[in-house]
Amino acid sequence: MGTINAMAQAWREDLRLSVLRLLTEAPGYTLNDSLLTKSVQALGIAATRDQIRTEMTWLEQQGVVRCQVLSGGLIVAELTERGSDAAQGLAPIPGISRPSAR
Repeated sequence: MGTINAMAQAWREDLRLSVLRLLTEAPGYTLNDSLLTKSVQALGIAATRDQIRTEMTWLEQQGVVRCQVLSGGLIVAELTERGSDAAQGLAPIPGISRPSAR
């Protein structure tokens, strides 16, 4: 894998972990794609709403979030138990960065 591909993969894995961590701190463990986009950008991750939606779909396929499309096209992600475990580093999942030790 080339350097650019490796950097892109690392970026996606960190973005996915950031989404899971944000959901662990959200009321009801849910956030919509708009708030997730603003929140990851506040963490210094330059992600577009389209990129967030792509990763939400990937995370749903891994069983770490459940997504629901509301009227108007807003997508809401809800953290699953598996997602909570992954965010805490208890359940390593390929494609999601492992959190650093605290």
